[in-house]
Amino acid sequence: MPPPTEAPVSVGAEVSLRRPGAGRAVAVLVLVAVAALIPLLGPRAALDGTGEASAPGVGVIALLRTVLFAALCVQMGEVFAGFLARRVDPSREAPRTWSAYAPWAGFAAALGLASVVASGNLIPHSVAALDIGGLGGTRDGTLALVEVNGFLLAGLCARWRRPTTALLPLAAVAVAEALRAHPAAEDGALLGSGLTLVHLTCAALWVGGLLYVLRTRHAWRTSAPEAGTALLGLYARVAAVLLAVITATGVCSTLRRMPPSTVLDQLTTTAYGRVLLAKVLLVAVVAGLALVARLRLRRAPDRDDAYVPARAEVVILAVVVAVSATLTALPVPIRW
Repeated sequence: MPPPTEAPVSVGAEVSLRRPGAGRAVAVLVLVAVAALIPLLGPRAALDGTGEASAPGVGVIALLRTVLFAALCVQMGEVFAGFLARRVDPSREAPRTWSAYAPWAGFAAALGLASVVASGNLIPHSVAALDIGGLGGTRDGTLALVEVNGFLLAGLCARWRRPTTALLPLAAVAVAEALRAHPAAEDGALLGSGLTLVHLTCAALWVGGLLYVLRTRHAWRTSAPEAGTALLGLYARVAAVLLAVITATGVCSTLRRMPPSTVLDQLTTTAYGRVLLAKVLLVAVVAGLALVARLRLRRAPDRDDAYVPARAEVVILAVVVAVSATLTALPVPIRW
C-alpha cells in the first residue's frame, strides 16, 4: 500500500497563511507612526491661535515622554496582569515577555530627557552643551536622574527573571514623574503630586494590563480558550475600579489647574485645555468599548466577541498615552 501523500500547498494558500501576520505588522507600524506624530505635531497644532509660547523642542520632549510612559505601562502591566493570569491558571505558559525590552526604551527616553535638563531645558546639539555634573544640584536634575536609574534597575530586574522586583524602581520613576509635574513653588504641590502619582499608576496598570491580557489570550487561544476568557473577565472587574480612580484623580487635577468657572473657556482657548479635551473624548470612547466588551462577556452567545472591542480599546489607549505625554509638555494654564 503506497504511503499517503500530503496535499500540495498552493502559492495562494501560502500567501493567505502569511497575510494575517503581515497585516498585524503593518497595523503595528501604522499605530507606532501615529503615536509618534501626535507628540511631534500635536503641540504646534494645540498652541495655534492661543497666544501661548511653547518651550524649545516641545515636540521632541513630548515624544520622549511618550516612550517613557509607554515603557512604564508595558512593564507595570506585565507584572499586574501576570499576577491575574496566575490566579486564573498557574499551570499555563505565559506569553513572551516584553519587559526585557521596555525598560531599556524607557531608559533611553529618560536619558534624553535628562540631557535636556542638563543643557538648561534646551535640546542639546553637542556634548559640550551638557552640564552632567550639575544635574544632582537641581530638583529637576535629581528627578531626571531618578528616572534614568529607575529604568536601568527595572531592566536589570527583568534580566534576573524576577518581574515583581522591578516594581520598586518603576514606582520610583512614577514618583519622580509626579513630583516633576508639580514644582515645589506650586500651591498645594504635594497634593498635586499625590493625585498625579495615583493617576499615572492606575493608568499604567490599565493600559499595560490590557495589552498583556490580550497577548496572553492569544497565546492560550488553542490550549485554553476558556481560561483566556476568564482572564479577560477578571481583568475587566479590576479595570472598572482603575477607571473610576483615574476619572476621579483626573477631575481633581483639572479643577486644581482650571477653576470650575473657567474650565469650559480654557478647554478651547488654551493649548493645555485643547489637548485635555481630546484626551477626555478618547477616554470616553475607551470606556464605551470597555463596557461593550464586558456586556459581551456576560451575555453574548460567543464570548470571543468580547475581544473585538477589547482590541480596539488597547489601540485607542496607545493614542491616549501619546496625548497624555503631549499634555505634560505644554504650558500649564494660568489660574484666572
